[in-house]
Amino acid sequence: MSLTHLIEQAFAPAAAAIGDGNIPGAALGLVTADGARAVHWQGAAQIEPERRPMARETVFDLASLTKVIFTTTRILHLVEQGRIGLDDPLTTAIPDLRQYDMNAAERRLTFRQCLAHQTHLPAVEPLYTYGQDPNTLRAFILQRVWRSGPPVYSDINFMLLGIAIERITGEPLIEQPLPAGFTFRPDPSQCAATERCTWRGRVIRGEVHDENAFALGGASGHAGLFGTIDAVLDFALSVLDGSGLSAQSLKAIRTRESEKRTVGWEGFYAGWHGGDACSPATIGHTGFTGTGLWIDFDRRMAWSLLTNRVHPSRHRDSGIVALRRATGEQVVTLFDARVRP
Repeated sequence: MSLTHLIEQAFAPAAAAIGDGNIPGAALGLVTADGARAVHWQGAAQIEPERRPMARETVFDLASLTKVIFTTTRILHLVEQGRIGLDDPLTTAIPDLRQYDMNAAERRLTFRQCLAHQTHLPAVEPLYTYGQDPNTLRAFILQRVWRSGPPVYSDINFMLLGIAIERITGEPLIEQPLPAGFTFRPDPSQCAATERCTWRGRVIRGEVHDENAFALGGASGHAGLFGTIDAVLDFALSVLDGSGLSAQSLKAIRTRESEKRTVGWEGFYAGWHGGDACSPATIGHTGFTGTGLWIDFDRRMAWSLLTNRVHPSRHRDSGIVALRRATGEQVVTLFDARVRP
């Protein structure tokens, strides 16, 4: 079976979701460690206020894939360069973090803890409701007395990491260099639409869906990155073939820091979003807008499913969790059948 035929068959759950009206459209791609790839796409990049077809070149709001493709990778590159250590406190880069309380818990947080979501910080906060001046909001994030709780998957962790990247590099996130196919400033005409936003009063297309990232200037450590399916596959290939990260960094993203989390990524566990057919050596991540990326190191391949499932509204059941799992099961099962003697 060719990879093209494989990916067309594996697209069946997404095709059904499109046909049922659960999602407007999707792109599914697979890449192997030797660089072979296949992509299939279908449906609409936009259905309101007018219909636009999905294309291979459609640019998606990658949402929390920003955390792994951009933020985690950039932090690991800074570690590789010797500019920070994974176990250094954030105050190495942000000395003014909670500057009015030298004993504040935030001042003891390390890069590793934030990357692995092993902090006391909350999952999310509606920062955009406090104003839209990016510099003031950054200062608020740094000086806020954050409520304490058990470790959870937290956008706040990655907002802090984004600020750290800005401090270390001397450039705002929105100006950071990115590989081909990725951008923080997309051309709206090339983008899949996301939500009809009640706060902004329009259908969002070509600007970040996440309200906090928008209020922070369009790019943050937790969201803001846009990219095509081929750009995501290019990134996955750079992880698979070792060209994008050092051996030590690859070890970090594959090593558990908790039951489910590695540095930046989520590791395989029964019932997870990537399906149960993938190997225990698989890492993955998802994004709120309907995006996802999974890298199976045992099989030396990766796949990505990109959808605009929040278009025109997040306030409905798109079935994205079941769709991701079904797609992962299809991809892996068909891949195994292809390579089985």
